[in-house]
Amino acid sequence: MKKAENSFDEKQVLNVIEQYSCALDLLDAYDHQNMMRPKGSRAAYILTYEECRKVIDSMKFGDDSSLFGNEKDDSFKGSIGAIYQSFAGEDLYPALEEKAANLLYFVTKNHSFSDGNKRIAAAMFLYFLDKNGALFKDGKKTIDDRTLVALTIMIAESNPNEKEMMVSVVMNCMR
Repeated sequence: MKKAENSFDEKQVLNVIEQYSCALDLLDAYDHQNMMRPKGSRAAYILTYEECRKVIDSMKFGDDSSLFGNEKDDSFKGSIGAIYQSFAGEDLYPALEEKAANLLYFVTKNHSFSDGNKRIAAAMFLYFLDKNGALFKDGKKTIDDRTLVALTIMIAESNPNEKEMMVSVVMNCMR
């Protein structure tokens, strides 16, 4: 059996870099803490706490933990309300994508439930996008499954002073 020869192919490297230039640019912006937020669309649908509770109560995961979805305090209500905050008549989070990213962040970080915080945060994020007609674009998911997992874990592990960067990363990962 002939051993594969290691060789450097400049054209191949450039081709790979071109294929992933957006990802590399986002990583550079993250490193330099200057990631821009993409322009978003307007959110038309307003989530209610009661509606979100119905979604959570309908979620089943294997062994049906009696702790799943049990709220520890009122912070979940606060997470929902936070995305609709305004100041001087202007929404603090005007774009649909910004509201969705902040919802994912707040529900993940507030750790409102005894069990299932990340799953609930991701589900509420997806539900919000769906209700606003933004879960799919051109027949493709707005956000890939693995990307959603990685972002939710990244938010959970992040330092709270990195909130704005985490929201920007989520927004930039949405198609």
